[in-house]
Amino acid sequence: MASQEPIRIKTISQFHTLRGLPKPKHPLISIIDFADMQNPPQKGSESIVFDFYTLSVKRNMNHKYRYGQQDYDFDEGILFFMAPNQVLRIERDEQFRPAEGWMLMIHPDFLWNKTLAKTITKYEFFDYSLHEALFLSDNEEQILQQLIENIRQEYNTNTDQFSSDIMASLLETLFNYSNRFYQRQFITRDKAHHEILERLETILNHYFNSEMIVNNGIPTVQYISEQLSISTGYLRTLLQNLTGQSTQYFIHQKLTEKAKEKLSTTNNSVSEIAYELGFEHPQSFSKFFKKMTNTTPLGFRELFN
Repeated sequence: MASQEPIRIKTISQFHTLRGLPKPKHPLISIIDFADMQNPPQKGSESIVFDFYTLSVKRNMNHKYRYGQQDYDFDEGILFFMAPNQVLRIERDEQFRPAEGWMLMIHPDFLWNKTLAKTITKYEFFDYSLHEALFLSDNEEQILQQLIENIRQEYNTNTDQFSSDIMASLLETLFNYSNRFYQRQFITRDKAHHEILERLETILNHYFNSEMIVNNGIPTVQYISEQLSISTGYLRTLLQNLTGQSTQYFIHQKLTEKAKEKLSTTNNSVSEIAYELGFEHPQSFSKFFKKMTNTTPLGFRELFN
């Protein structure tokens, strides 16, 4: 089936119209309940690109969503985030049934001249993929639900000179709590995350033991993330929590282990080993090895002679 051109939603009002909702009370921010949608996604597939930020809690939906590399079914309540210009594909094969949950939309212009306009980029979960969504405990969901109700109350109040700043402050609190809950998730979903770590080890071992390292050079963070089908941001945070290392340092550490193996078990020259490990110049390899081990390749090899 040919790929469908995504629908670009430039304004929050446009999305309200698409879903048969009343005109938003504020053109740059809105909270909707999915049960209120009069024009839900139709049978088949639909791709949407938003020009604004969205936060959604969904559950009990007979839709399948694709965002990033994998599909996700919303049978349980989870929270996921999307930044502008990310593509969301919706697929549905069954008769529509009312959904539970809400969606918060924030246009970047709403943040203009506010501190949050600069700090929103620090919240890495806007770069996570859909299957890296935040699984909420009952208590966490109640906390976020209360914050949403506070934003909704301010949203429905007659707008005055303070409304915008108050809602921005509540948004920042919502993001900070989400950050806290994500950190909890990295701990409580320990088994799933260690399985990702095992897959990462397998991918790197295969890469370093094949011609890929010679043909393509040292693997990039982007390549590893694609092989794992997770976003670079999520992988970075996961490794930081599990190992205390960045993704690049983790890759370099595994490459160093491979270099040590070759230096200690073969008679290949440093130049040959450099080539085998994807370095164009032996000097670059020697500099890299010295940085990682505080000794030169020849100095390390002498330890085994």
